Amino acid sequence: MSCQHSARQNPRLSDSVGESSHSSFPFPEIPAMLTQPEERKAYLLEHYWDRFNFGDTTLVNNREVTEQGFVNQISLLADGATPEKVIRESLKNWCSQFMPEAQARQVMMQLADDYLYNPNSPFYNEGLYGVYLETMLEVLPEEDARRSSFDFKLRLLRRNKVGDKATDFSYYLPDGQKKSLVATSTRGNRLLLVFYDPECESCHEILREMTADASLAEAVKAGRVTVLAVYTEGNQEAWRKGLADMPEGWIIGTDRQKVQEEALYDLKAMPSLYLLDGQKRVLLKDAPLGQIREVLGLAVK
Repeated sequence: MSCQHSARQNPRLSDSVGESSHSSFPFPEIPAMLTQPEERKAYLLEHYWDRFNFGDTTLVNNREVTEQGFVNQISLLADGATPEKVIRESLKNWCSQFMPEAQARQVMMQLADDYLYNPNSPFYNEGLYGVYLETMLEVLPEEDARRSSFDFKLRLLRRNKVGDKATDFSYYLPDGQKKSLVATSTRGNRLLLVFYDPECESCHEILREMTADASLAEAVKAGRVTVLAVYTEGNQEAWRKGLADMPEGWIIGTDRQKVQEEALYDLKAMPSLYLLDGQKRVLLKDAPLGQIREVLGLAVK
């Protein structure tokens, strides 16, 4: 498993909705009879890709047009004011049109992964990505071999959602004692679950930040939060070698690769941070450290 996917640069949102050429996105023409903002927005989203030629590889490969158009679309879909019916119709229109074209299919599926599924993306949105996966399963023929991959991703995405009980798993302490997540004692009704890999270069910065965080250390010492760091890879020698660098007061364990092998958690980037309550319900899923610090009420750095 790769440590971390690299997020693309954050494209600039288009200021206008208009011209059609290879240098600008070919937005649909909204009928003049639609005068209400909600109606116009719904029409725009449901017909968003109607004038886009998915068979034109030059156009498809033009990042300034294709990628920017996609970003504008998902920004509208994820604005919190778009009805679910419109979201689903917009994504179905998009997926249905790009699927028959090999190059467009490759580019568009990569855009969905990079922007909606990469936790480092400013547009990261598991809810919208889940609807995209459901839409792909809807438009793909039953005999299409790609269905199994989309179905697996969707099932993984639906695990450990905010409000759900976190999936239980076993882990082993450095002395070999076997423990389980559900039986882990949680002080302060908060458990910070950290999936990590000491050999992952991109993990080091966040782990160093957590190790140097005086307010987190104080919260652990005072019993306001428990930190459980679990190594998910297979090099036990590397794990043991890195134990000395882990913060005092943390529970450190290795799951001996069971979380990955059994796909119990969606570890798309490392480290992966979950905040749970004392009953092991998920409060924050795969969240950035800053958000976790805020919810824990740690001092501003």
